Amino acid sequence: MKRLIFIFLLFVQCLFLSAADTITAKIILVQPDSVGFVYAGQTVSDTLVADSVAVDDQKIPEKPGDVLQAISFSNIFWTLVLLLIGYLFIKLIIKALELFAERSVKYRISIKSMIPVVRIVVWVIVIFAIVKGIYNPPLETLIAISASVTIAVGLAAQDLLKNVFGGLMLLFDRPFKVGDKIEAGKYYGEVLEIGLRSTRVVTPDDSVVTIPNMELMNNSVSNANSGELNCQVVAEVYLPIDVDTHKVRKIAIEAAQVSPFVYLQKPIVVLFFNEVKERRSYLKMRLKAYVMDIRYEFQFKSDMTETVVRELLAQGVLKKDDVV
Repeated sequence: MKRLIFIFLLFVQCLFLSAADTITAKIILVQPDSVGFVYAGQTVSDTLVADSVAVDDQKIPEKPGDVLQAISFSNIFWTLVLLLIGYLFIKLIIKALELFAERSVKYRISIKSMIPVVRIVVWVIVIFAIVKGIYNPPLETLIAISASVTIAVGLAAQDLLKNVFGGLMLLFDRPFKVGDKIEAGKYYGEVLEIGLRSTRVVTPDDSVVTIPNMELMNNSVSNANSGELNCQVVAEVYLPIDVDTHKVRKIAIEAAQVSPFVYLQKPIVVLFFNEVKERRSYLKMRLKAYVMDIRYEFQFKSDMTETVVRELLAQGVLKKDDVV
């Protein structure tokens, strides 16, 4: 609490100092003296009188408090109005982009990747319109206020600034986009939103997880599709050590090819590995294929597993007792 009070007092002090500097630069204060006139504690010649009169004829504030007249009820009202309009406009345009993206499967990820950039650009325009159009402060005042705000935010919200900086780096570096399937730490799912403070990911069980951006910057992130609509899916089946691998490979490839979710523009691969489970040796078959849409990832994996096991049992390659 003491830190917040200190920051507020520092902000007010900078504001008044800025106003005072602006007035001092425009008004020449002269007082009669035995030699001439005193300006800011120093004696000057009579030749400054004409300059002081010319400056006094201009319409300038007479005291620092006049600068604060910009903070009026009318200005505050229009500031709130512009903020509300900006918020509603962002909601509207994001809703429109999401609707258009869902209807255009081919360009869904590309369209959704524009949403974070659109949000930042609109807010920058709104803030510029408020500062320049409503308040239009002098440059000195703007610099002083900016410095005060920077100090205040830097002292009071260091963690927030780290996450905001991380969000900006994610937008520029683009390790993933909205719509990508990523794995960060113990969470895996589709990226719903990349905000300035955090990134929201929906997991396979429809849980929405909010991850601070600084964690995504400091830790490894796995991207399953890297901006493409398709991604690789792996189905695993444990088989007896003496199984006919040539026949199993043929059945597995055909099972993947007939799936309604398969993306046939990329190869289908079947691999076998020896693995020991409960003191018994097995062959672990890994069926790798690509799904046409990342949203069908788990349906495709389930479909391949079910089809392979069913065909192996139907053709006598696998017995019920062999299924692990």
